[in-house]
Amino acid sequence: MTQQPLSKSIVMWAMVALVLIVLSAPTIVVLGASFTSGNIIQFPPQGFSLQWYAKIALADDLRSAFVRSLAVALICTLISIPVGTLAGIALSKYAIKFERTLQIYLLLPFTIPLIGSGIGLMLLFGEMRILGQIWPVGLACCVINLPFMIWAVMASSASLDPDLELAAANCGAGPISSFFHVTIPGVMPGIISGSLLMFILALNEFLVSLLLTDARTVTLPVQIYNSIRSIITPDLAAISVVFIVCATLVIALLDRLVGLDIFLKSK
Repeated sequence: MTQQPLSKSIVMWAMVALVLIVLSAPTIVVLGASFTSGNIIQFPPQGFSLQWYAKIALADDLRSAFVRSLAVALICTLISIPVGTLAGIALSKYAIKFERTLQIYLLLPFTIPLIGSGIGLMLLFGEMRILGQIWPVGLACCVINLPFMIWAVMASSASLDPDLELAAANCGAGPISSFFHVTIPGVMPGIISGSLLMFILALNEFLVSLLLTDARTVTLPVQIYNSIRSIITPDLAAISVVFIVCATLVIALLDRLVGLDIFLKSK
Protein backbone atom coordinates (compact mmCIF):
# COMPACT_ATOMS: atom_id res chain seq x y z
CA MET A 1 0.00 0.00 0.00
CA THR A 2 2.82 2.36 0.82
CA GLN A 3 4.80 1.40 -2.26
CA GLN A 4 2.19 2.74 -4.70
CA PRO A 5 1.94 6.26 -3.16
CA LEU A 6 5.74 6.34 -3.00
CA SER A 7 6.07 5.53 -6.70
CA LYS A 8 3.45 8.19 -7.56
CA SER A 9 5.38 10.73 -5.50
CA ILE A 10 8.62 9.85 -7.28
CA VAL A 11 6.97 10.21 -10.70
CA MET A 12 5.39 13.54 -9.72
CA TRP A 13 8.63 15.03 -8.44
CA ALA A 14 10.48 13.73 -11.49
CA MET A 15 7.98 15.52 -13.74
CA VAL A 16 8.28 18.71 -11.68
CA ALA A 17 12.09 18.55 -11.92
CA LEU A 18 11.88 18.00 -15.68
CA VAL A 19 9.58 21.01 -16.12
CA LEU A 20 11.87 23.20 -14.01
CA ILE A 21 14.91 22.13 -16.05
CA VAL A 22 13.16 22.81 -19.37
CA LEU A 23 11.94 26.23 -18.20
CA SER A 24 15.23 27.35 -16.65
CA ALA A 25 17.66 25.93 -19.24
CA PRO A 26 17.27 28.78 -21.81
CA THR A 27 17.77 31.38 -19.07
CA ILE A 28 20.88 29.61 -17.76
CA VAL A 29 22.35 29.34 -21.27
CA VAL A 30 21.72 33.02 -22.03
CA LEU A 31 23.07 34.07 -18.65
CA GLY A 32 26.26 32.04 -19.11
CA ALA A 33 26.76 33.21 -22.70
CA SER A 34 26.52 36.86 -21.65
CA PHE A 35 29.66 36.50 -19.50
CA THR A 36 31.84 34.89 -22.16
CA SER A 37 35.18 36.40 -23.01
CA GLY A 38 34.92 35.15 -26.59
CA ASN A 39 33.38 36.85 -29.57
CA ILE A 40 30.59 34.36 -30.24
CA ILE A 41 27.71 33.03 -28.16
CA GLN A 42 28.55 29.64 -26.73
CA PHE A 43 27.76 27.58 -23.65
CA PRO A 44 29.68 26.83 -21.51
CA PRO A 45 31.19 30.30 -21.95
CA GLN A 46 34.76 30.78 -23.06
CA GLY A 47 36.23 32.36 -19.94
CA PHE A 48 34.58 35.06 -17.84
CA SER A 49 34.27 38.71 -18.79
CA LEU A 50 31.98 41.69 -18.28
CA GLN A 51 33.02 43.26 -21.57
CA TRP A 52 29.62 42.72 -23.22
CA TYR A 53 27.78 44.48 -20.42
CA ALA A 54 30.22 47.35 -20.72
CA LYS A 55 29.62 47.39 -24.47
CA ILE A 56 25.83 47.67 -24.18
CA ALA A 57 26.20 50.30 -21.45
CA LEU A 58 28.30 52.43 -23.79
CA ALA A 59 26.15 51.83 -26.89
CA ASP A 60 24.08 54.96 -27.48
CA ASP A 61 21.60 53.21 -29.80
CA LEU A 62 20.85 50.44 -27.30
CA ARG A 63 20.57 52.88 -24.41
CA SER A 64 18.19 55.11 -26.36
CA ALA A 65 16.10 52.12 -27.44
CA PHE A 66 15.87 50.93 -23.84
CA VAL A 67 14.72 54.35 -22.68
CA ARG A 68 12.07 54.34 -25.40
CA SER A 69 10.92 50.89 -24.27
CA LEU A 70 10.60 52.18 -20.72
CA ALA A 71 8.57 55.13 -22.01
CA VAL A 72 6.27 52.78 -23.95
CA ALA A 73 5.77 50.58 -20.87
CA LEU A 74 5.06 53.61 -18.68
CA ILE A 75 2.52 55.06 -21.13
CA CYS A 76 0.81 51.67 -21.43
CA THR A 77 0.60 51.33 -17.65
CA LEU A 78 -0.68 54.86 -17.06
CA ILE A 79 -3.48 54.36 -19.60
CA SER A 80 -4.40 50.88 -18.39
CA ILE A 81 -4.75 51.78 -14.70
CA PRO A 82 -7.85 54.04 -14.93
CA VAL A 83 -9.39 52.21 -17.91
CA GLY A 84 -8.80 48.70 -16.59
CA THR A 85 -9.79 49.59 -13.03
CA LEU A 86 -13.11 51.17 -13.98
CA ALA A 87 -13.94 48.40 -16.46
CA GLY A 88 -13.03 45.65 -14.00
CA ILE A 89 -15.10 47.13 -11.19
CA ALA A 90 -18.07 47.76 -13.49
CA LEU A 91 -18.07 44.24 -14.93
CA SER A 92 -17.71 42.69 -11.49
CA LYS A 93 -20.07 44.73 -9.33
CA TYR A 94 -22.80 46.12 -11.55
CA ALA A 95 -25.47 44.67 -13.80
CA ILE A 96 -24.51 45.93 -17.24
CA LYS A 97 -26.42 45.40 -20.45
CA PHE A 98 -24.66 43.08 -22.86
CA GLU A 99 -22.22 42.09 -20.10
CA ARG A 100 -21.64 38.70 -21.72
CA THR A 101 -20.94 40.37 -25.05
CA LEU A 102 -18.43 42.70 -23.40
CA GLN A 103 -16.65 39.79 -21.72
CA ILE A 104 -16.39 38.00 -25.06
CA TYR A 105 -15.12 41.22 -26.62
CA LEU A 106 -12.35 41.32 -24.02
CA LEU A 107 -11.14 37.99 -25.36
CA LEU A 108 -10.58 39.40 -28.85
CA PRO A 109 -6.93 40.40 -28.22
CA PHE A 110 -6.24 36.71 -27.56
CA THR A 111 -8.25 35.34 -30.48
CA ILE A 112 -6.97 37.82 -33.09
CA PRO A 113 -3.34 37.17 -34.06
CA LEU A 114 -0.96 39.92 -32.99
CA ILE A 115 0.05 40.48 -36.59
CA GLY A 116 -3.60 41.26 -37.42
CA SER A 117 -3.94 43.66 -34.48
CA GLY A 118 -0.63 45.28 -35.36
CA ILE A 119 -1.54 45.83 -39.01
CA GLY A 120 -4.95 47.21 -38.04
CA LEU A 121 -3.42 49.64 -35.55
CA MET A 122 -0.74 50.62 -38.06
CA LEU A 123 -3.38 51.50 -40.66
CA LEU A 124 -5.46 53.38 -38.09
CA PHE A 125 -2.56 55.37 -36.71
CA GLY A 126 -1.34 56.00 -40.24
CA GLU A 127 -4.68 57.58 -41.15
CA MET A 128 -4.46 59.67 -37.97
CA ARG A 129 -0.88 60.67 -38.93
CA ILE A 130 0.57 59.76 -35.54
CA LEU A 131 2.94 57.00 -36.63
CA GLY A 132 6.56 57.59 -35.72
CA GLN A 133 5.77 58.71 -32.16
CA ILE A 134 6.24 56.86 -28.89
CA TRP A 135 2.84 57.33 -27.26
CA PRO A 136 0.85 55.45 -29.96
CA VAL A 137 3.06 52.41 -29.34
CA GLY A 138 2.22 52.56 -25.63
CA LEU A 139 -1.46 52.94 -26.48
CA ALA A 140 -1.30 49.92 -28.79
CA CYS A 141 0.39 47.81 -26.11
CA CYS A 142 -2.39 48.84 -23.73
CA VAL A 143 -5.10 47.83 -26.21
CA ILE A 144 -3.77 44.33 -26.83
CA ASN A 145 -2.96 43.58 -23.17
CA LEU A 146 -5.81 45.38 -21.39
CA PRO A 147 -7.75 42.16 -20.56
CA PHE A 148 -4.97 41.22 -18.12
CA MET A 149 -5.56 44.43 -16.19
CA ILE A 150 -9.35 44.06 -16.25
CA TRP A 151 -9.28 40.44 -15.09
CA ALA A 152 -6.90 41.25 -12.22
CA VAL A 153 -9.20 44.04 -10.98
CA MET A 154 -12.30 41.87 -11.48
CA ALA A 155 -10.79 39.15 -9.28
CA SER A 156 -10.10 41.62 -6.47
CA SER A 157 -13.48 43.31 -6.90
CA ALA A 158 -15.35 40.00 -6.75
CA SER A 159 -13.76 39.21 -3.38
CA LEU A 160 -14.59 42.66 -1.94
CA ASP A 161 -17.27 42.52 0.76
CA PRO A 162 -20.25 44.62 -0.44
CA ASP A 163 -21.17 45.34 3.17
CA LEU A 164 -18.16 47.64 3.38
CA GLU A 165 -19.69 50.05 0.87
CA LEU A 166 -23.05 49.84 2.64
CA ALA A 167 -21.35 50.61 5.93
CA ALA A 168 -19.63 53.62 4.37
CA ALA A 169 -22.99 54.84 3.02
CA ASN A 170 -24.58 54.43 6.46
CA CYS A 171 -21.78 56.57 7.89
CA GLY A 172 -22.67 59.37 5.49
CA ALA A 173 -20.17 58.73 2.69
CA GLY A 174 -21.39 59.61 -0.78
CA PRO A 175 -20.88 57.39 -3.85
CA ILE A 176 -17.69 59.17 -4.90
CA SER A 177 -16.22 59.19 -1.39
CA SER A 178 -17.12 55.51 -0.95
CA PHE A 179 -15.52 54.69 -4.30
CA PHE A 180 -12.19 56.32 -3.47
CA HIS A 181 -11.99 55.36 0.21
CA VAL A 182 -13.54 51.87 0.18
CA THR A 183 -13.70 50.36 -3.32
CA ILE A 184 -10.32 51.47 -4.63
CA PRO A 185 -8.37 50.36 -1.52
CA GLY A 186 -10.26 47.06 -1.63
CA VAL A 187 -9.26 46.31 -5.23
CA MET A 188 -5.74 47.72 -4.87
CA PRO A 189 -4.06 44.26 -5.00
CA GLY A 190 -5.64 43.72 -8.41
CA ILE A 191 -4.65 47.19 -9.58
CA ILE A 192 -1.04 46.70 -8.51
CA SER A 193 -0.68 43.21 -9.95
CA GLY A 194 -2.42 44.19 -13.20
CA SER A 195 -0.37 47.37 -13.69
CA LEU A 196 2.95 45.61 -13.06
CA LEU A 197 1.95 42.89 -15.51
CA MET A 198 0.99 45.51 -18.10
CA PHE A 199 4.35 47.23 -17.60
CA ILE A 200 6.43 44.12 -18.18
CA LEU A 201 4.31 42.99 -21.16
CA ALA A 202 4.69 46.39 -22.82
CA LEU A 203 8.40 46.46 -22.08
CA ASN A 204 8.88 43.17 -23.95
CA GLU A 205 6.36 43.74 -26.76
CA PHE A 206 7.98 43.11 -30.12
CA LEU A 207 5.58 42.43 -32.99
CA VAL A 208 3.28 45.42 -32.55
CA SER A 209 6.28 47.66 -31.87
CA LEU A 210 7.92 46.42 -35.07
CA LEU A 211 4.92 47.60 -37.09
CA LEU A 212 4.45 50.95 -35.34
CA THR A 213 8.01 52.23 -34.95
CA ASP A 214 10.54 53.65 -37.36
CA ALA A 215 14.27 54.29 -37.18
CA ARG A 216 13.73 57.28 -34.84
CA THR A 217 11.44 55.52 -32.37
CA VAL A 218 12.70 51.92 -32.43
CA THR A 219 12.27 50.11 -29.09
CA LEU A 220 14.78 47.70 -27.59
CA PRO A 221 13.08 44.43 -28.70
CA VAL A 222 12.98 45.77 -32.25
CA GLN A 223 16.60 46.92 -31.96
CA ILE A 224 17.59 43.40 -30.88
CA TYR A 225 15.69 41.92 -33.83
CA ASN A 226 17.46 44.27 -36.24
CA SER A 227 20.81 43.21 -34.75
CA ILE A 228 20.29 39.44 -34.96
CA ARG A 229 19.38 39.70 -38.63
CA SER A 230 23.07 40.26 -39.37
CA ILE A 231 25.04 38.44 -36.63
CA ILE A 232 24.36 37.10 -33.13
CA THR A 233 26.98 38.33 -30.67
CA PRO A 234 27.24 37.97 -26.87
CA ASP A 235 26.09 41.54 -26.32
CA LEU A 236 22.60 40.40 -27.37
CA ALA A 237 22.75 37.79 -24.61
CA ALA A 238 23.71 40.57 -22.19
CA ILE A 239 20.68 42.60 -23.30
CA SER A 240 18.47 39.54 -22.74
CA VAL A 241 19.84 39.27 -19.21
CA VAL A 242 18.87 42.91 -18.64
CA PHE A 243 15.30 42.04 -19.63
CA ILE A 244 15.36 39.03 -17.30
CA VAL A 245 16.58 41.22 -14.45
CA CYS A 246 13.80 43.74 -15.13
CA ALA A 247 11.18 40.98 -15.05
CA THR A 248 12.68 39.58 -11.85
CA LEU A 249 12.57 43.01 -10.20
CA VAL A 250 8.91 43.39 -11.18
CA ILE A 251 8.10 39.99 -9.68
CA ALA A 252 9.98 40.88 -6.50
CA LEU A 253 8.12 44.19 -6.29
CA LEU A 254 4.83 42.38 -6.87
CA ASP A 255 5.60 39.93 -4.09
CA ARG A 256 6.56 42.81 -1.81
CA LEU A 257 3.47 44.92 -2.48
CA VAL A 258 0.77 42.31 -3.04
CA GLY A 259 2.12 38.82 -2.49
CA LEU A 260 2.54 36.23 -5.21
CA ASP A 261 -0.13 34.00 -3.65
CA ILE A 262 -2.75 36.75 -4.05
CA PHE A 263 -1.53 37.52 -7.57
CA LEU A 264 -1.77 33.87 -8.65
CA LYS A 265 -5.24 33.54 -7.14
CA SER A 266 -6.35 36.56 -9.16
CA LYS A 267 -5.45 34.69 -12.36
